Amino acid sequence: MEPILIYGFPLGSSMGLVAALEWLRKPYRLCRVDMLGEMRDPSYARINPRHETPAFVTDQGRVLTENMAIASWLAARDTERRISFDPLSPQADRMRQLMAFVNTGFTAAFSPLWAALEMQTPNPAMQSVLRQWGQGNVVQRHDRLEELIGDAPFLLCDHPTLADGLLIGVARWLDFHAVADRNRWPKLAALRARLEADPAVIYATALETGEHRPGSGACAGHVPLAEVIDRFGAPVT
Repeated sequence: MEPILIYGFPLGSSMGLVAALEWLRKPYRLCRVDMLGEMRDPSYARINPRHETPAFVTDQGRVLTENMAIASWLAARDTERRISFDPLSPQADRMRQLMAFVNTGFTAAFSPLWAALEMQTPNPAMQSVLRQWGQGNVVQRHDRLEELIGDAPFLLCDHPTLADGLLIGVARWLDFHAVADRNRWPKLAALRARLEADPAVIYATALETGEHRPGSGACAGHVPLAEVIDRFGAPVT
């Protein structure tokens, strides 16, 4: 069977993994999940008890969660090295370093901003503190990432890799939360512009809004969430 990526909308970090699957050009399927609705339903816990996306059903029917675990699975099967490098090479070490930074400190910097936005019972004073704290964290992490970006067109080389996929799924949150002008970080802004113009990223972004555009042809279609839960979810205890 083809693996299935369970990706979230709106603005899920999983968008970058959809792009990575397009770059990989191996058959896969998708499952689109409303993070404000379906993902919060108790039945979704059978896929991920933490009620988060992304999740990934492997070609053996096993469910993986967490961006880094899914990216590692993809890298191990990237025999043509379209989105990764020889696992023992310095480039692979650098890619893992960048992915770890994006997946931890860079992504986590936005957590207070999401907490303020999604607060079920509004508390203006607390929300103001959370936004101030989050904005400072986001700026600081963008400063660090700007220092890490080299002279290549993408994060590691002349074509996008898994590291670029993990980044582009999250980097757009800067604009959504109106933290700062992206041009404050010229290298990162230029990288984002190149990624946002990439056909795979355009395809992945369109899917979030329910728009269907031609992709690479690797996607074999969407699977309903209920079917994924019934076939691959953990048994109800």
